Amino acid sequence: MIRLHIPQPLSAGAALAPTLDQSRYLTQVMRLKAGDPLLVFNGADGEWRCAMAEVLKKGAVLRAEEQVRAQVRPPDVHLLIATVKKSALEFAVEKATELGAARIGLVLTARTQPQHVRMDRLAAIAEESAEQTGRLDVPVVEAPRKLAEVLDGWNGARRLMFCDETGGEPALTALAAAGAGPWAILIGPEGGFSPEERDRLRALPFTTAVSLGPRVLRADTAATAALTLWQAAVGDWER
Repeated sequence: MIRLHIPQPLSAGAALAPTLDQSRYLTQVMRLKAGDPLLVFNGADGEWRCAMAEVLKKGAVLRAEEQVRAQVRPPDVHLLIATVKKSALEFAVEKATELGAARIGLVLTARTQPQHVRMDRLAAIAEESAEQTGRLDVPVVEAPRKLAEVLDGWNGARRLMFCDETGGEPALTALAAAGAGPWAILIGPEGGFSPEERDRLRALPFTTAVSLGPRVLRADTAATAALTLWQAAVGDWER
């Protein structure tokens, strides 16, 4: 069944107004008619079975009928990734959403290459991925910030899994030893972290430096691999 993310309150009988693009998708691509069912979620009220109430010349109106799944919290893991090339960054956002990341933050490091980042495009990718994978929320994609600024404001209660291409403890071993709880995963740029950044990261009390194996991975591959390992060790895959 079609799933849509519509950030409007959901309750029995509520009228919902999809965006113009969503309305076109429902009526022109999927050819839904009045009375046809679909699923809607908003990140707060669970998932609801809705029906197409009206098809208008410009837009549509949906009617919420019944909650079919209660809201659940996503796994408490954030992804921090350097702003890499467009295709790699879009892939990383898509896969991070599929793998359950609650937030996706972009970071600027000493070796980050200048990139024009379309935040609206990344947000749309996260939304579409959440719709397709059955998530009940859409991760926030945060605009680029300098790594030093991110670390200066860090909440020490959240562990930071620092994926270091120069080596570290095997990720699964390190995660199993550290256990569950709030985590974030840091993935660097194509040129890797600078020696100064690496020294600072390794000195922080909340950081766990890990290795993702014997091969040097592209940033988007590393993000996917790291989230997969986190899920396997302390995530929600056994629900």
